[in-house]
Amino acid sequence: MEALNLSYCSCVGSSRLTSSRDLFNSFCLSTKKKITIKFSNTGAFSLKNQAFISLRRPRSRTISAAMATGSVREVLPPALDSTSEPPPLFDGTTRLYISYTCPYAQRVWITRNCKGLQEKIKLVPIDLQNRPAWYKEKVYPANKVPSLEHNNEVKGESLDLIKYIDSNFEGPSLFPDDPAKREFAEELLAYTDSFSKAVMTLLKGDGVDEAGAAFDYIETALSKFEDGPFFLGQFSLVDIAYAPFVERFVPFLREVKKYDAMAGRPKLEAWFEELSKNEGFQQTRREPKELVEAYKKRFAAHL
Repeated sequence: MEALNLSYCSCVGSSRLTSSRDLFNSFCLSTKKKITIKFSNTGAFSLKNQAFISLRRPRSRTISAAMATGSVREVLPPALDSTSEPPPLFDGTTRLYISYTCPYAQRVWITRNCKGLQEKIKLVPIDLQNRPAWYKEKVYPANKVPSLEHNNEVKGESLDLIKYIDSNFEGPSLFPDDPAKREFAEELLAYTDSFSKAVMTLLKGDGVDEAGAAFDYIETALSKFEDGPFFLGQFSLVDIAYAPFVERFVPFLREVKKYDAMAGRPKLEAWFEELSKNEGFQQTRREPKELVEAYKKRFAAHL
């Protein structure tokens, strides 16, 4: 076959091609030669003497990790501290106030990336150790991150914000249409705090049983749907809600507590491996060693 100039296009930015299905989803071909491209489940088609041909499949309501790449690369701004001037507030710009180290803020940051909203929602990182006074006074009285400035309002709470961004901004849907999956998604989102608290008992002391039960719950949940490696089969807000915490808990427990949360939990291990391929998630990640050191300082009194 003749060499082709080919680029993959999706609503969340360019990505590596992973399969013929991904290729068929959205792509552009530039060639003057006659070509035939075969797909295992779509038959074959022939293109001839076309300078530019664009083929697009009807947009799905859910996306795979490969599609949810958020592959628009950006230069991350420095965190604002007590010496920093505030941005021009309520000027029509949508702003996401985060901390680069906060797992709750990371949830919303991942959602923004996976929706391909890097140019629509501006990141405003806050130094939580030296917060600017104007953040509490003029932006968000709760003085926490994350918060979202949108339509002359500021909203908070990470689980509320990931749903809000998914529902009110363009980009691929990160929540399923299927009623059974929606119901299970709400159950899993409601369990996130219980999961974190249970694992924290082991981080702070000798809570092996509680932490083990929490990880077992996750392993069982990942077995419910068989149409993919994620909680709802396909990548969704549920995966985003758990990702920042598993990312922190697993390496800390392994190094400091000598507890391997992945051992005997193949679904959990496969989930995180697949999740780690998601560029929207990758762009928010920190080095495991850095995360471990941060938790060592946080829980020094319990070690």
